[in-house]
Amino acid sequence: MLARERLVAPLVSLSWPQAPSISSGIRRTLEVAAAVATMGCLVMAATLPSDRDNASSRASNGVPVSTALHPGRETDFGAYLGAPYHYPSDFHLVKKGGTDLTIKNVEWYTLPFENPLYYGVRLQRWFTGRFGSMLDFTHSKVYAPLDKEANFEGTVDGKPVPPTAKPRDYFKKLEWTHGHNMLTLNGMIRLPSLGIVSPYLGAGAGLSFPHSEIFPKTDPSRTYEYQYTGPAGQALFGLEFRLPTGSVFVEYKFTSSDYWGPLTGRDGSWYPIDMWNQFSRWWSGEEPPYGWAGARLTSHQVIGGFLTRFVPKTAGAK
Repeated sequence: MLARERLVAPLVSLSWPQAPSISSGIRRTLEVAAAVATMGCLVMAATLPSDRDNASSRASNGVPVSTALHPGRETDFGAYLGAPYHYPSDFHLVKKGGTDLTIKNVEWYTLPFENPLYYGVRLQRWFTGRFGSMLDFTHSKVYAPLDKEANFEGTVDGKPVPPTAKPRDYFKKLEWTHGHNMLTLNGMIRLPSLGIVSPYLGAGAGLSFPHSEIFPKTDPSRTYEYQYTGPAGQALFGLEFRLPTGSVFVEYKFTSSDYWGPLTGRDGSWYPIDMWNQFSRWWSGEEPPYGWAGARLTSHQVIGGFLTRFVPKTAGAK
């Protein structure tokens, strides 16, 4: 077994109570409604007046405790929408019985404004006016264009594949659309502010937890579940427009995720149950029944969102 296969931990099909099923249409409607409601609440919170921004609210040295014009110690919670671009990359499928297939330079689709939406949430902690940290969750999407011809290499069931074919010839589904999920811990630094505009930089690393939907035509059932598939990393640059109690921000992110996940042929349920199943299979050393599949997903992402700001009171504040 490859070392990276041992690392990502295959799933195990346990006798575990399944969550009540929710139709995909209802689930996607709820996702959109939650994203819109969250963004609306953050906009309202960011524009509310704050007495800490008044001239009368000052520390003993005469400097405002923390205002839009003077970033300092604070905690921010935010949400965002955006649009990614995924670089073309190779998709690999490996399983027993003579299958070792590569689809070269798959031009991944994103469709960020169709259900389910591209979105993200984050929690930031600024320890000083200059340095901070951020826990960032991004929900993106990845679709393989099944009807577009691509270059193929390798074998399926011991037989060579043609040099060109359509992915639909071999797959009923090939996507990570619920989604291409990344959770990263980032270090942050603020650059000198220009009025209410506060530029910042960040970089970090974390893990990929996609919801896979992969269905080779040679398998009796699809793999449709949350999985841990490998590490993720990102670098970012943004502009924060600081309002009385919150901020509006625009940001560019560069992300890279190494996907290599087990094909279990099972329909998953809730995230914790799927993760427990994967951990249990890894712990027992059991191989997934239908092999392994994955790709490296490298992306440009442009996002925009809102932050609500929580500023601690100081001893000198009145």
